[in-house]
Amino acid sequence: MGRIAVIGAGMGALAAAARLAVAGHRVTVYERTETYGGSVRRFERDGFGFDTGPGLLPLPAVYRDLFVKTGKEPLEACVELVQVDPSARHVFADGVEASLPNASRAGVVSALDEALGSGAGQRWGDFLVRAREAWERTRRPLLEEPLWPNWSVLADREPYPAVPHKRLLRTRRAGTLAEIGAWELRDPRLAALLEAHALAYGLDPRAAPASAAVLPYLEHAFGTWHVRGGVRELARAVYERCLARRVAFEFGAEVTRVMEKDGRAAGVELADGTVVDADFVVAPGDTAGLRAHTGTHTDAHARADGHSVAPVAPQRGLPSRLTVLLALRGGRPEGTAHRTVVHTEDREAELESLFGTAPAVPARPTVTVLRPGDAALTPDGDHEAVTLSAVVPAGAEIRGEHADALVSVAERALPGLRERILWRELRTPADIAAETGATGGAIPAPALAAAGGRLLHPANSTGLQGLFGVGGWSHPGGGLPHAGMSGALVAGLIVEGPEFRGSQ
Repeated sequence: MGRIAVIGAGMGALAAAARLAVAGHRVTVYERTETYGGSVRRFERDGFGFDTGPGLLPLPAVYRDLFVKTGKEPLEACVELVQVDPSARHVFADGVEASLPNASRAGVVSALDEALGSGAGQRWGDFLVRAREAWERTRRPLLEEPLWPNWSVLADREPYPAVPHKRLLRTRRAGTLAEIGAWELRDPRLAALLEAHALAYGLDPRAAPASAAVLPYLEHAFGTWHVRGGVRELARAVYERCLARRVAFEFGAEVTRVMEKDGRAAGVELADGTVVDADFVVAPGDTAGLRAHTGTHTDAHARADGHSVAPVAPQRGLPSRLTVLLALRGGRPEGTAHRTVVHTEDREAELESLFGTAPAVPARPTVTVLRPGDAALTPDGDHEAVTLSAVVPAGAEIRGEHADALVSVAERALPGLRERILWRELRTPADIAAETGATGGAIPAPALAAAGGRLLHPANSTGLQGLFGVGGWSHPGGGLPHAGMSGALVAGLIVEGPEFRGSQ
């Protein structure tokens, strides 16, 4: 079996490393920082613990499959998963609140009817049925298979079965998420609920294709889960699975170049000049990284089989995240929702700030509040660890007033929050950049169909034979489940070769 050099210890890279080691390859991971997990990190102080990356786990089946395929102990033997219920509490611009049950269509319909008025729940339920159809049409090519050589089929075809809408004497169908909200949901609060799922990934709902309807459907169908002790515990479990499969790790080892020989990847060169031979190289899939590694400067990579892959999305105007970690005096009240989404009071102003010609930090953003009822994250029952987060432009310079704005918005859902704060810690785009290497701390969105392919990601195969892209900037895009899927795809392509067509 071959020698494999894996650049970086993000979640996609770890998933690939474990699977490749089980297949008999000799795998070494070279990580420029001193720890594993990529953006899945933890901040600890005074007995408080916080996730600084993703705070919840959707679609845990991806990691269940990883653990089944790489050892005897299932995922639940290595971490404790707790289904979050309600899935989220929403505080809308007009002050109306709705708490939505986890993975229950009937419960969500009932909750929305009660909160927003008769008929609101049915409109949302009907939307979920259409979103399910989009999911079924795109699930395999977007998540479970290597990117098709004829990827333009995914780019040109809109999988969401929009309802015909009469507009200006013409019949039209929703082409964007915002149009679904306006024409099919017909309630600004339902539209905010829909658009929040796109905004959480840094997508502009006015431009995001209707196929982005799969994002709320995925959460509805498969639920949302808390990892006891924080999502960092999932990263630890995957790292330990790699060690158990004899994956070698070298931390503080920055790779500066992928070595080439006879038209294929032949190893890596480290910052100290050390050259390591390898038969295959697995690299972070961000565009800048692969261009640096392969020496190519085109806008699309050619696959080894001669087919081109999806055009690379432009790197300007990408989103990042501002996170405020709050250590609070006073315990978490019983019955508190784990996640609360406080919707902006001025949607257009927020979207223009984030996605306009001069991106800036919104003055009053949509804020996600995480309040896990997890004793492992607080010093005792008389304190609470709360995380606030909002989307901001990549590379944004964060100042104290930006954190103050998140606290002010969160107080709409948590009255008296400011008086409970013992201390706070900020996590900015610059911190994300330092941890992940992504320019400006940019965070990738999941791959989506339609929109001319601009939300597809480069294929895992690259223009250099033996070099593969993994992680959020490769197919199938960003998010914890997608990272795990990218690792599975890369392992399949290396073990089975170009004929690999994904899991069955």
